[in-house]
Amino acid sequence: MSNLPKFILRNCTLWADRESKLGQIGDITVPVPTDKLEEMRNSGMIKPREVKMGLEKTEFSFKMPGLDPQVIKLFGLRPGVETPFMVTGALVDEDGVDHSAVMTIRGFIKTANGGTWQPGERSENDYAVAVHYYKLEIDGENLLEVDDFDIKVGGVSQYAGMRASMLL
Repeated sequence: MSNLPKFILRNCTLWADRESKLGQIGDITVPVPTDKLEEMRNSGMIKPREVKMGLEKTEFSFKMPGLDPQVIKLFGLRPGVETPFMVTGALVDEDGVDHSAVMTIRGFIKTANGGTWQPGERSENDYAVAVHYYKLEIDGENLLEVDDFDIKVGGVSQYAGMRASMLL
């Protein structure tokens, strides 16, 4: 077994509504699942503690140097319409082993910022997406899967007991 660095992101791309954007994306800010925490200090406690109260809302964003008509038409769709996005990455260990990272995302484009247009300068178009579903897989292994009702870590529901308590 090698002690060399592993799972180093070497390249990535985006699919927007199942259309590849290979060579079209400037950068991608991936979803960051974040615990929603409340500070609590009840009677008898000598210090407060943070308690988990679910998850914060999630978003991701991407930048494009080109003004892509297909992506622009994904903004402003009627309520209830979710767009599928997929971010794929090539992770390569220093000993040469390749790994596939796949993020499956559903949500809607909430911001389509055309940036600043200036002659002779590259413009950047910024898009922000409200995320309703997120799944991260590496080499086909489901690491995280988050929707409005559950989070699965390694394929195991973290809210199954709570959902059972609510008779769901």
